[in-house]
Amino acid sequence: MARVLMPLPTQDFDPTESGVPWFVLKASGHQVVFATPDAQLPRADPRMVTGEGLGPLKRFLAADRHGRLAYLAMQKSPAFRAPLAYSALRAEDFDAMMLPGGHAPGMREYLESHVLQGLVTAMFAHDKPVGAICHGVLVVARSLGADGNSVLRGRQTTALLKSQELLAWNLTRLWLHDYYRTYPITVQDEVCEALASPADFVAGPLPLRRDAPGRLRPGYVHRDGNYLSARWPGDAHRFAHDFAQMLAGRH
Repeated sequence: MARVLMPLPTQDFDPTESGVPWFVLKASGHQVVFATPDAQLPRADPRMVTGEGLGPLKRFLAADRHGRLAYLAMQKSPAFRAPLAYSALRAEDFDAMMLPGGHAPGMREYLESHVLQGLVTAMFAHDKPVGAICHGVLVVARSLGADGNSVLRGRQTTALLKSQELLAWNLTRLWLHDYYRTYPITVQDEVCEALASPADFVAGPLPLRRDAPGRLRPGYVHRDGNYLSARWPGDAHRFAHDFAQMLAGRH
């Protein structure tokens, strides 16, 4: 059994990208430990849970039934209800690290945390498995090695595609403004700046359908050694299962 750290912001993380990996890892016999900046109980982005304010786009942009059910189950778990504080975390206490995404403003305390970036650097230095999906890849891209470069320099990764981010923003900005733009620069563009070459960003096939339990094929992940990355909630089931398999190979 692996002890997996899943840090979260206090609010606004994606329910599918956290709930589905938690559910799959728990079902695989692993222990998931949660952490928030000040050990406060975390809350997912309510718009992604309920679809409120998305209008006819709710079906395509909000969490689907599988994502909602996984998140609601995670909410009730004892580990989720007793998160650690970021300041209490030590890389040596964990076998692996899972980094969910999310795009609403509350994500910034997580995406910009130097504590989490230091933990990622330590996990990479000790070749421990790290999984990151969507905006979670930014935490990895911003984590610097001893040479001052991103730990992703010299590696390949995927992340939320620029086309996905701009499409969601353009479809909703009339009434949601910059809700889908966490930063002025897109996730893909920032991640590419951290890589040795833009060619090291792997877009994968067109993300037209979400995956689901028992239907993993629509999901896409990219593995580089003990680092696994994915793009959006539609990859979450494949991402979670492949990460669980990575852990099984080490225990």
